[in-house]
Amino acid sequence: MTRRLFGTDGIRGKANQPPMTAETALRVAMAAAGRFRRGEHRHRVVIGKDTRLSGYMLEPAMTAGFVAMGMDVVLVGPMPTPAVAMLTRSLRADLGVVISASHNAYEDNGIKLFGPDGYKLSDAVEIEIEAQVLGEVPFGAALAGPRGLGRARRLDDAGGRYIEAVKAGFPKGRRLDGLKVVVDCANGAAYRVAPTVLYELGAEVVPLAVAPDGFNINAGCGATHPGAMCEAVVAHGAQLGLALDGDADRVILADETGAVIDGDQLLALIGSEWARSGRLAGGAVVATVMSNLGLERFLAGRGVGLVRTAVGDRYVVEEMHRRGCNVGGEPSGHIVLGDLATTGDGLVAALQLMAWLVERQMPASRVARLFDPVPQRLQSIRTGAPNLLADPGVVAAIRDGERRLDRGGRMLVRRSGTEPVIRVMAEGDDPVLVDAAVEGVIAAIRTADRTGPA
Repeated sequence: MTRRLFGTDGIRGKANQPPMTAETALRVAMAAAGRFRRGEHRHRVVIGKDTRLSGYMLEPAMTAGFVAMGMDVVLVGPMPTPAVAMLTRSLRADLGVVISASHNAYEDNGIKLFGPDGYKLSDAVEIEIEAQVLGEVPFGAALAGPRGLGRARRLDDAGGRYIEAVKAGFPKGRRLDGLKVVVDCANGAAYRVAPTVLYELGAEVVPLAVAPDGFNINAGCGATHPGAMCEAVVAHGAQLGLALDGDADRVILADETGAVIDGDQLLALIGSEWARSGRLAGGAVVATVMSNLGLERFLAGRGVGLVRTAVGDRYVVEEMHRRGCNVGGEPSGHIVLGDLATTGDGLVAALQLMAWLVERQMPASRVARLFDPVPQRLQSIRTGAPNLLADPGVVAAIRDGERRLDRGGRMLVRRSGTEPVIRVMAEGDDPVLVDAAVEGVIAAIRTADRTGPA
């Protein structure tokens, strides 16, 4: 079945416009509560959010929906997505909710749901919830009676619990003393906890984008805009920089020269080091179709496989479960370490690199640059027009691009699951052919978008 509300990372859209309205949030809460209530015990849901202004609208709407269904609500305020996943399990809650649009600008917002095990919901469960949200299945007698309504309370030590959990995953006996780190929190959910973790582990911390005002989340900062972080690394003479996104489930790093270290390089480092030490499970790293061919070749040279999935960290996690793997992620910086977290955690991933920097007393430019990426070009074109990828001209351009790249490269054209854009990616050993392949498809999409259906 086709999902109509949920995308690759929950429900997302422009705040206070369908589907991201208070009414939708209320109905999502009621539908999710009906799906996850179990037995006769007091039911509990954890709700966290990022720092967007619209969180003040969506949080009370969802609280009302859960309370109406007889669930107690634990509010943790601005908190990273991985923190909410952790707290859902730690508090033995029936459900976890994150109100966030991740790396998007403040105008957008979203809703992500986690099951009692701290993992994102499957497509099948999301489709069940959609049916009720869209009115296809009535709530009926599921509403709680006057004596059965839930209660809401705030958990004041939520941040402290997450901080201690992250520190517990850091290698025992190691400290970050002597390491100067720039941390860009994107004016988002980790603006308090991330600098605190690094400071308490011994690092000298240079914080950036830690003054959220409801509007400045991801605005020229964070994982999608790492330039300020890279400049600060050089200006402050830091050994490392890390830039989180709005909900802190992804990270982009910079070495001591200010050069970017992306998620693929982190996967190469963690995958190869864990394989060397016997810690890597499943004999492979799980990545998406967007990961660079250079990563695949590097891992193969060390006897480690690379398994590819559709784009989205939820699909990475599902494949990790199927294959018994404990390392997976995306080049965008979603790194999932199954031994330490149930979802992407930018801070946890960055700490793995920091531990090796301290242990080896080597610069990040040597530790975390393990392969030369194959020339790759990714370009996005904004369009909400349907069926463009089925247009004969676009189909022909894609086939022509694949022919140009031949067996030495790859081409991927897909609709984003979080934004109204089509992403065109090509990679191969010849950068001229890569550029030609992408430009040909982009031109065909623009032509089809102007002329409409053939």
